[in-house]
Amino acid sequence: MNPQMSADSANKTGSRRSFVRPLFLVLGLVLVAAVIFAWAVPARSSTIPTISITSVVTDQTVTVQANNFPANQNFVVTMGPMGTQGINGTVVATTNSGVGGSFSATYNIPASLKGSERVSIRLQTSHTYPYYAYNWFWNNTTGTGGTGGIPGYTGVPTFSIVSVEAGKNVTIETNNFPPNQTFTMTMGPMGTQGINGVVVGTLNSGVGGVLKATFNIPAQYQAAYQIAIRAQTAHAAPYFAYNWFYNNTTTTGTGGQPTATPAPTTPVYTGTPTFTVCAVVQNTSVTIKTKDFPPNQTFNVTMGAFGTQGIGGYVVGTLNSGAGGQLTATFNIPPQLAGADRIAIRTQTAHAYPFFAYNWFYNTTATVC
Repeated sequence: MNPQMSADSANKTGSRRSFVRPLFLVLGLVLVAAVIFAWAVPARSSTIPTISITSVVTDQTVTVQANNFPANQNFVVTMGPMGTQGINGTVVATTNSGVGGSFSATYNIPASLKGSERVSIRLQTSHTYPYYAYNWFWNNTTGTGGTGGIPGYTGVPTFSIVSVEAGKNVTIETNNFPPNQTFTMTMGPMGTQGINGVVVGTLNSGVGGVLKATFNIPAQYQAAYQIAIRAQTAHAAPYFAYNWFYNNTTTTGTGGQPTATPAPTTPVYTGTPTFTVCAVVQNTSVTIKTKDFPPNQTFNVTMGAFGTQGIGGYVVGTLNSGAGGQLTATFNIPPQLAGADRIAIRTQTAHAYPFFAYNWFYNTTATVC
């Protein structure tokens, strides 16, 4: 016997079936939204791409090595006169960064720049807040590959203090100076690196490498205890080196340092400070991890609206770099930025030519490193 379903029962069953379908639809939408939200909100740190010059064929091509590039981005490649950083230059190509990270690419030098002594090159995306990197190169073919400077020259120029005659002069010895360059020599108060100091002479590097030269101490620093000294060329992207010395006569050749309290050797810093965002507690704090920070520097830490790079932002603390390199630090999010979707954060020293690094993060609780 086949039981028959009453009209009332049929209506109820139909109602249940009608209700089940929208319920599954709602649950599906919730799951999709959850996946999208989970993907969208973790703290994300933007990369800072850089490029170096690996080789040049005069008036024909330049090959660059890209590093730390974000993935799946289209970079417009432009070249322009030296000093322009490639801004508003001639478009020579578009490069897709693919999986990101490091890659090599070769570009043709445009006709308008053939014959130029030096050329700027830039890679930049078309975003409102774009990724970009730039460098420059000598338009000369070299057998060993250029480095964005003098053909065949690599490394960083430095100099040491050989001797001091208190209140009178200082003798320096250079190392790895590029050839055929004129360096302006300046002296200033300790801690200034000689920036904007008193001009005390010039040094022509001749064949480069190792040179000795003596410079008079200017009248305003003849009684100073310690003095900064700097050598710098006049290029838009200059070669430079700096050091400092005790203003005491010695016969030991240790740079004028008192015998009883020898001065520490000033390290030569050649990196680019960066940092990543490791953790965020929404509206409360952010934790960063630095990389390649110079030693013994005090960085002011600021936060501001997304897109500002933290410039002119709210001061949230300081970071002393100590031995430099990699450090981890946590800073409170200022109340003025509570509720913001994204926040810019910046670290910067107070020098006339400061060290700095910046990044941004989603203001959502997350830990990524």
